[in-house]
Amino acid sequence: EDARVTAIEPVIRARKEIGDDEYMTYRLVVDSLTGASANGAIPTSTPQTFTSPSGDATYTTPAGETPLDPTFHDTRVALNAEWEKPLSRYLKGIFSVNASSEFDYTSLGISATLARDFNNRNTTLTSGVSYSLDTVEPVGGIPDGLTAMPTTTAVNKASPGGSDDKTVADLLIGVTQVIDRRTLMQFNYTYGMDDGYLTDPYKILSVVIDPSSDTLAGTPYLYEKRPDSRTRNALYWKTVHQFSEDVVNFSYRYYWDDWGISSHTFDARYRYEMGGGHYLMPHARYYLQDKADFYYYKLTDGDIPQYASADYRLADLSTTTLGLKYGIELANDSELSIRAELMKQQSEGDAPFPDVDAVILQLNYSFLF
Repeated sequence: EDARVTAIEPVIRARKEIGDDEYMTYRLVVDSLTGASANGAIPTSTPQTFTSPSGDATYTTPAGETPLDPTFHDTRVALNAEWEKPLSRYLKGIFSVNASSEFDYTSLGISATLARDFNNRNTTLTSGVSYSLDTVEPVGGIPDGLTAMPTTTAVNKASPGGSDDKTVADLLIGVTQVIDRRTLMQFNYTYGMDDGYLTDPYKILSVVIDPSSDTLAGTPYLYEKRPDSRTRNALYWKTVHQFSEDVVNFSYRYYWDDWGISSHTFDARYRYEMGGGHYLMPHARYYLQDKADFYYYKLTDGDIPQYASADYRLADLSTTTLGLKYGIELANDSELSIRAELMKQQSEGDAPFPDVDAVILQLNYSFLF
């Protein structure tokens, strides 16, 4: 992200056939994030000083600039193992386990998917479930929601403890249909439930003296607080069509939840065969989101709601991504590809948070042996 976060993510994936149409797949991901992340406070006409999440240091934001926490950093290691096995002539099962760890977050999960073919294998019905147990252990402990952030290192933040848990469960049902020799279509519905600690312990909100002012109140910053449960729904449609050689892939997703967020996602890719094992794949994606019921750009002194967050990712926003991928087939059943994309995220409501621009570069090499 421009002037904010840099992410580097090496991924290794291995898939091995261990029987007739039976496979084991292993995946290792390492995320390394560095930079500065928006802490949720608004820009003001005077410099602002904040305490770090640990409470033992401070940082200052110049007047007129969006407050960014320069102590932001993270490294995540994630492992996944997946077993794909035919259970009968027309039934296939996919079972997986995963684990990921960061210095302040741990997640353990399992999932199972069944796929049943019908109609001479032209129709596939799919059902799947997943469950994960996550533990949040933020630096400096978990703050009490909507309590004051200390303005000096001499004051400790109000905290009920050093860690908390949350669970995430999802159910998926879907159908994939062969339309003709060159066209495939898929429909999915996903229902999800989150329960437990769903607040971002590092985000705060600015408190101003009146709604039209950017003058901070006597208690200038409060830690955010989100509901401790969330119900999610998503409808997904995808179509893949092959021309004589080229392939077009288009998908649409509609999402809504009981936090008040709803979103539309449009995604299109076109694989253009250049001959000689070379191809180009343009990519366009557009995302439009309505804000959460408890999203506030800022709070007014004396009018504090039950839940509140200034995280711009919960605001009215849109994201546009344009990219291009180039790939070449090499000898010995191998392929090399490179992808470059530009992403712009901007406010679509009355919250004037600044645009977020990002550049994405991806290099991929795959081979069989």
